[in-house]
Amino acid sequence: MSELGLVKRQFGYGARLALSPAEIRILDDQAHAARTMWNCLHSWWTMTPKSDTKLSLADAAIRQARKDLDYLAALPAQAAQAVLKTYHRAWVNCWEGRAEEPSFKGRFRAPMSVDISQGRDLNITRVHRRWGMVNLPKVGRVRFRWTRDLPVGKRANQENRITGARLVKDALGWHIAFRVQVLEAKPDPHQGPEVGMDAGVNVPLALSNKDHQDHGRPPRLPGGDSDRDKWLTPQEKAKLLTLERQAAHRKTFRKRGQKTSRRLQHTYDQIKQLRAKATRRALNWQHQTTTYLARTYGVLVVEQLNILGMTKSPAPSPTPSSRARSCATGPGRRPDSTAPSPRRHGGGP
Repeated sequence: MSELGLVKRQFGYGARLALSPAEIRILDDQAHAARTMWNCLHSWWTMTPKSDTKLSLADAAIRQARKDLDYLAALPAQAAQAVLKTYHRAWVNCWEGRAEEPSFKGRFRAPMSVDISQGRDLNITRVHRRWGMVNLPKVGRVRFRWTRDLPVGKRANQENRITGARLVKDALGWHIAFRVQVLEAKPDPHQGPEVGMDAGVNVPLALSNKDHQDHGRPPRLPGGDSDRDKWLTPQEKAKLLTLERQAAHRKTFRKRGQKTSRRLQHTYDQIKQLRAKATRRALNWQHQTTTYLARTYGVLVVEQLNILGMTKSPAPSPTPSSRARSCATGPGRRPDSTAPSPRRHGGGP
């Protein structure tokens, strides 16, 4: 914090990329290479004696692997170093008790991403009211959707600048997330009221002042069962049911070990798009609701409950390992929150 009451803030800004089919294939290859690099690094780290697990030796192994294996050479050198840095940070978080041990990344479970560690190489320029241009390693100059002002050009300095970026792929395609650092005025103390909050099932967020936050749609079906597809409209639910029936019917013609047909794969893609649409709607509700709470209330109080202690334990098993495993993965986990910090709006923790 400076003498003028300014504080340094770091946040991310995501924008959608406009890529050609050839550029998409290049980024896909880089993302697969980054995932393979992570898995190879994890194998090397776990198989090497602890006395030899040094960052210098891991860096030398990565450099040699990029020389010997062509599909790893598709990953830029800076992105490969970012994989090593992220992997080491995962172990540090594990050693300090903040996370579990890092593990292998699956081809279909892990999100596809590529890190750009140096912001000076992006060379961001605004070419239109709605579009900007950015340099991507081994891809070139590409367009991205410009929806807010960025500290680039004359607006950039030591305190206000873009420090890096990360390329992420989801159901809508490739996006770029800029790491932005700005120097702004410290927010005034929030004069909003204090409120207690609890998460539930029928009522997602129950507040002590009756300002409950719901999803705007029934959480259960008329029969009382939980509605898995509540974020979809009735027309989308009917389409999803039709696609699932088509996929089940076409799957009966596929023999064991046979490659998936194009029609079946196309049906799977349509199902995936509907599921992704429901996920985006749920995340959008989380962002809007948590932003509203952070701006309205000065202090949010959440009761620290022992959820695992409140749930019924499973029946004893002859094998003690299975009981430990069931307790570690039992119910009671709260959904991930993407709430903005109330400190940003002048509130308390």
